[in-house]
Amino acid sequence: MQYAFLVDASQRVAATPKRSEKVAALADVLRRTEPGDAATVIGLLVGSPRQGRLGVGWSTVRDAQVAPATEPSVTVREVDALFEALAAAAGDGSQRQREELLTRTFVRLTADEQEHLVRVISGAVRQGANDGVVTDALARAAGVPLADVRRAVMLLGDLGATAQRALAGETLAVGLTPLVGVQPMLAGTAASVADALAVTGRASVEWKLDGARIQLHRRGDDVRVFTRSLRDVSATVPELVEVARSLPVDDVVLDGEALGLDADGNPLAFQDTMSAGTVLRPFFFDVLHLDGASLIDEPLHARKAALAAAVPASMLLPTLDTDDPDLAEQFGARALAAGHEGVMVKALDSPYQAGRRGATWRKVKPVHTLDLVVLAAEWGHGRRTGWLSNLHLGARGDGGSFVMVGKTFKGLTDEVLRWQTAALSTLALGAPEHGYVQHVRPELVVEIAIDGVQRSRRYPGGVALRFARVRRYRPDKSAADADTIERVQNLLTPRG
Repeated sequence: MQYAFLVDASQRVAATPKRSEKVAALADVLRRTEPGDAATVIGLLVGSPRQGRLGVGWSTVRDAQVAPATEPSVTVREVDALFEALAAAAGDGSQRQREELLTRTFVRLTADEQEHLVRVISGAVRQGANDGVVTDALARAAGVPLADVRRAVMLLGDLGATAQRALAGETLAVGLTPLVGVQPMLAGTAASVADALAVTGRASVEWKLDGARIQLHRRGDDVRVFTRSLRDVSATVPELVEVARSLPVDDVVLDGEALGLDADGNPLAFQDTMSAGTVLRPFFFDVLHLDGASLIDEPLHARKAALAAAVPASMLLPTLDTDDPDLAEQFGARALAAGHEGVMVKALDSPYQAGRRGATWRKVKPVHTLDLVVLAAEWGHGRRTGWLSNLHLGARGDGGSFVMVGKTFKGLTDEVLRWQTAALSTLALGAPEHGYVQHVRPELVVEIAIDGVQRSRRYPGGVALRFARVRRYRPDKSAADADTIERVQNLLTPRG
């Protein structure tokens, strides 16, 4: 397949807000895809190369760019070979080697192809072609039931591998297999425990830890530990491997969180849990497979009973089965007092819907808000072309200065995008940096909702926002009223 064909489809997907039109354009691409190229095509469509990290920074991309070609000539397989070479480059001179590899490809790409490739490499493909949309397109292209594709994706843990099977006409009737990562079930949100129970009915209310999601697999003495993104980290967490081998089972797949604890047994903040050298403690909340039997279609209450029989109580999360909002709220308050994030509320009759964010699981946790100053904004692309979108956010520092603490493009409606583009354009400072980052006078205050902050070497204040999203602009406040960098930094301190 010519890369230009995929790029054209990507542009059509970005240009329409209609899911049906996105699915149709993507299905057209997948119908023309050879099964052996499926993982490559899927990666390019969703902006996540099958090779994972390529080791290419912005400066390398910038220095490699040359005048575009006038006619397309590069195939998808050649782009995949480029990514293989980029990922393999290592040692002294590797940055120069990557630059040369990119330059040799850029000279053969048209302007549209260059732009798409840069966005893939930089992780900036935001065209509305997420995994769910591509899954729908795959079912249409392969002529198979959508439910069969979704189940295969969740059990294989890999949309590309599923696409290869589907396009080759192979069976999608795959089972859950220990040592093969399974896409984790995800949760929606609720403003309160009472709101969550109104949706779920009688539920398992569980402490929500600020840890790292893990999936632990064991078959005999073979153990694998996967992250939320299904990256195999077994070699870096020997303590979790030993836990798996200590369980009185033959084979098992467990879902849970790994958490770092201090000397007094208090939970460490997320960024400390994720630091190298931290000894992790596992806390499990679900079992998907046990001693030869898949449990994902069993109701949660049955899985909880199986989990309690297979795992020591010290490795289980505190839970409460109830439909009483008052009891659930009290339970949630104890979780917060112990320094945790909040609670999960899960319908007791729910199956494990791997890879789905359904109504049967709800997370409830306090939301922090900060009043921050807009320091810059990035010109958008796709359906946000012509609008200033991704905001660079700063907290108030010393002597009238501002310290950048993060970015966000979430929470922006079309109305807000139009308003902020006009407002920020009047505050513009010179021409856009790199052609798309427009710095502005630090005058506009925006209220940002966050789930917390974490330590970061990327920003001068040493902290970065977690899951930031825009709530509203605050024209009633001046930049002098913005929150200080000290207040942002203080959010690093665990609750409790």
